[in-house]
Parts: sequence; C-alpha cells; structure tokens
Amino acid sequence: VGELAGTMAMVTVNLHAVTSWVGITRLFAVVLSCIAFSLVASTGDFKGSYGTWCMFTWCFCFAVTLLVLVLELLELYPKLPLSWDDFTSAFSMLAALMVFTTSVVFPSIFIGSPCSSSKCARQAVATTVSFLCFFAYALEVGLTRTKPGDISSFLSTVPGLLKVFEAYVACLIFSLLEPYNLKAGLQWCVAVYSICFIITFLIIIFTIGRCLTYMPCPLEKMLVGYNTLALMMYITATVLWPFYSFQEGKRPNTCGRNCWWDKDLGVTFLTIFNLIAYLVDLVYSTRMVFIRAP
Repeated sequence: VGELAGTMAMVTVNLHAVTSWVGITRLFAVVLSCIAFSLVASTGDFKGSYGTWCMFTWCFCFAVTLLVLVLELLELYPKLPLSWDDFTSAFSMLAALMVFTTSVVFPSIFIGSPCSSSKCARQAVATTVSFLCFFAYALEVGLTRTKPGDISSFLSTVPGLLKVFEAYVACLIFSLLEPYNLKAGLQWCVAVYSICFIITFLIIIFTIGRCLTYMPCPLEKMLVGYNTLALMMYITATVLWPFYSFQEGKRPNTCGRNCWWDKDLGVTFLTIFNLIAYLVDLVYSTRMVFIRAP
C-alpha cells in the first residue's frame, strides 16, 4: 500500500499538455476521429478491405492520440524507453497521411449518387469530419516541426517527416501490387520498393528507439549516401514500371472496377511521388551536412 501511495504521489498533472496549441490540436483530432468512426459504424456499411481500412485508420488514430494525451497529461512519457518527440512527430505525420487517404477512399467507394438517404447523409458527414481530422493532424505536424538547423529531434525535421512519407507511400504501392508472375523489369521495381522501404523503416525505428548512437557514421552523412542511392533506384523504377506495365496500350474495355490496369497506373503515380520525395529528402539532407545554421 505504501509503494502504491508513493507511486501515485509521483504522478503529476501537466495541464499544458491539453492547453497548448499542440494539445488543443490533439484534442480536436481525438474528437473528430471518434465522430468519424461512430457515424460510419452507425450505418453498418463498412465491409470489405476498404471499409476495414477506413475504420482501422479512425480507430487507430483515435486510440494512439488519446494515449499520447494521457501520457503527456500525467507526465509518464519520460519513463518510456524511446525518443518521445520523434515518436509523436512520426505518428502525427503517419496519422495525417492515413486519415487523408481514408478521406479520399471512403467516399469514392461507399457514397453513391444521388445521395438522399439518411445513411448517405451520415457517410457524407463522416467524410467531412475525416477531412477536418486530417487538417488537425497536418496542423500538429506544422506545430511540432523543428526549425531549420535544429536536428535534436530528427523525425521533426523535413528529412525525418519525408522518411515517414516515403515509408507510407511504399506501403500503398505494396497494397496495389498484383500477386502474379512479374517480368524481370517489374521484379526489379518491386525489389527497389522493398529495399528502400526496409531501410527507411529501420531509420525510423532506430531514431525512435534511440539507437542512432550505435551507428558507425553520423546520421546526416549516412542519409546523404542512402538518399542518393534510393533516388537512383527510384529513377530506374519510374522508367521501368510503366514501360513493362503498359505494353498492351490503353485500358482494356473488359476491365472492371478492381482492374489490374488501374492498380498499375496507381503504382506509377506513387512511384513518381516517392521519387520526388527522395529528391527533396536528398536536398535537405545535403544542406544538413554542408550548410550549418549559425
């Protein structure tokens, strides 16, 4: 009983966690994500892989953001064996990307035209709330991003946020790949997506887990080398994927809604997005090494 009382006495309440701009933004994200999944759950229409993904996104972001608020409110996060600033920055960026994707996918799959029923109205409101939730997370990313020259929290910098973006886009690419025998050129593209995803994901995990000190070379120099290699690999994928995927020409007339041609086109655009991300990442990483803030 005495130990329990001592532990409770050590727990303090930090009201700044919910009264600061970042805290208020997180409170809005919690409320909005809760409203979104509650409205969709009330319709009962969220079956299939896309519906499951949308519900998972809202519930996951709601739960983790609420956990972050509680840990900061009770000042328990310093006891965790991780870099808290890096973790919250990476999560807010990931949540913004996930909620944005969900806000686009959900209405395109589940809302039809004309939209006149009560069920459709709730789905439309859920979509609007989801977009507002995305803006809340995007605002949190902007509020927590470190100033140029400060690399004390790597995942709060532009290169760190781009790492989360690159890993997420790679996951979207994997979700669009068809499970059939690929040509040699397409197999190389899949290898590019996989290798870059694994290395990027490890950088994120090592940063959050405070393992970067065990690396044999400074992070900034390692990023320049890796981003250069990843950029060259993505350039090849940007050329090879559409070249081998669209040799038959236009979209087949027999293609339905879940057409392989549409998925290959999606992979093409996502590859270009990641190519641009790695290019910007390389520019910022180079500036971190060769241009020091006074």
